[in-house]
Amino acid sequence: MNILHAVSIMLEVITLVFGVLLATVRKKSYGWLIALTFFIYVFYDMANFTPLNISKDILYALFFVASASILLAVISAFTDKNN
Repeated sequence: MNILHAVSIMLEVITLVFGVLLATVRKKSYGWLIALTFFIYVFYDMANFTPLNISKDILYALFFVASASILLAVISAFTDKNN
């Protein structure tokens, strides 16, 4: 893993934390979807670069869930009337 990849994972973790804060402090339910998305991204990256031996089919399914989750989060943020 090179430095750029490590920094990318750190940014994913920071985004995950802000998703949780959005959900808990700002009371925006789509924060949980953002947190879920970035939790999966971190897990996906770690699974690909460590010897966790997770099947590619499981990783592809998780990546699909992350994509659906962020889509729902963006739609929820867009339609949120209480900005």
